[in-house]
Amino acid sequence: MIGRRVALTGLGVVAPCGLGQENFWSGLLGQQFTGGKWTTITDWDPLPFFDSPKEARRADQVEQFALAAAAEAFAQAGDINVDPARFGVILGTGVGGLGTLEEQVQIRLEKGERRVSPFLVPMMMANASGAAISMRYGLQGPNETICTACAASTHALGYAARLIAMGRCDAIISGGSEAAATPSSLAGFNNMTALSSSGQSRPFDKERDGFVMGEGAGIFVLEEWNHAVARGAKILGEIVGSASNADAHHITAPAPGGRGAINCMRLALDEAGLRSDEIVYVNAHGTSTPLNDAAEAAAMTAVFPHRPIVTSIKGVTGHALGAAGALEVASILLSFEHKLVPPTAGTTTLDDDVTIDLVLGSPRPWEPGPTMSNNFGFGGHNGSIILIPAA
Repeated sequence: MIGRRVALTGLGVVAPCGLGQENFWSGLLGQQFTGGKWTTITDWDPLPFFDSPKEARRADQVEQFALAAAAEAFAQAGDINVDPARFGVILGTGVGGLGTLEEQVQIRLEKGERRVSPFLVPMMMANASGAAISMRYGLQGPNETICTACAASTHALGYAARLIAMGRCDAIISGGSEAAATPSSLAGFNNMTALSSSGQSRPFDKERDGFVMGEGAGIFVLEEWNHAVARGAKILGEIVGSASNADAHHITAPAPGGRGAINCMRLALDEAGLRSDEIVYVNAHGTSTPLNDAAEAAAMTAVFPHRPIVTSIKGVTGHALGAAGALEVASILLSFEHKLVPPTAGTTTLDDDVTIDLVLGSPRPWEPGPTMSNNFGFGGHNGSIILIPAA
C-alpha cells in the first residue's frame, strides 16, 4: 500500500460462536456446526455496553453489537492519543437496523401510525452504528458507512487503511456489524433458495445446498504504524493491500468462472506489491452456495496455482452478510497469534471440481505469512484485503 504503513492495534468481536476474542477463537476451533437455517447470538445482553436500559432499548441490535465489539477493541488498543479530528470511523453493513424496521412496520399495521416509535429512523439507519461509535468516543474524523452487501466490511477496512496511508487520518475504527436474521429476511432468502435446506453450512462440499444466516460484529482499531510503535502498542497485524471491483453480471449470481473475483484478487496483490505465490493463506468467502463456491474455487485456482492454505469459517459463524468480512479478518489476526488455521467446519467431501487446499477436520499449524481475505456480495460486489503479521 503506497504511503504510510497501517497497523491493527485493537480487535473486538461478537459472534454466534463466542463473545470476545477468546470465546470466538475457541468456537472456531471447536467446530460448532450450525444447525438450521440461521444461527444467532443466544442470551444477548446489551446492558453492559450502555449507561441505562433506556439507552440500550433505543439502539437496534446491529448497533448494540458494534458498540460491544468497539469496547473490546478500544480496551486492547489502549491510550491511542490521536487528535479527534484525525480519528475516523469507517464501518460496513449489508442491511442496518432491519429488526427495528420490521418490528415497527408490524406495529403500524396492527395498531396504527401513531404507535410507531419516534426512534424508528435513527435505529434503522445503516449508518447508526458508526454514528454511535463516533459519539461515544468523541471521534470527529470521517464517519462513513459502506453498504455493499456481503463485501461491506472488507471494503470498509480497505478504505479505512487507505485514509491512514494517504495521511488523511492517524487512526480509524473500522469493521462491520449485522443483525438481519428477521422473519421477513429469512423468508426472502429461503424463497430464493439461498438458505441451506439441510440446515448445514458446508463450504465447497459436494453436498452443499446453501448458507446458514449468521450475525455479529468485528471492530478494529487501525493506526498509523509509526504512531503505534512510538506509544508501545501491541501490533496485531498490518494491512498491506486491498481491492474492490464489480462483476457487472447479475444481481445475485457470480460472473462465470469467477472472473470478477480473479481481477479483484490480482488488484489487491498489485496494491500490496506481492506476487501471488507469496500468499500463504486465503480466508475464503465460502458461503456454501453451489454457484458462489464453484466460482470462488475456480478463481482461487486461477490466481494461486501454488495452492495456499484455504479455509472458510462460515460453517461455525454462519453467514453474517455485511459483517462477514470483519469476522473473517478477526479470525486471521487470531490465526497469526495462535499459529493455527481453523478448519472448515461442516465440510467433509470436496466437490469434484474443487482443487484448493482446504483445511478440514482439525486446525492446521502454520507459520503466519501474507494472507488474503475475500468477500463477494449480491450486486456483483467483490472485495479482497491482504494482511501480514506484525514485523
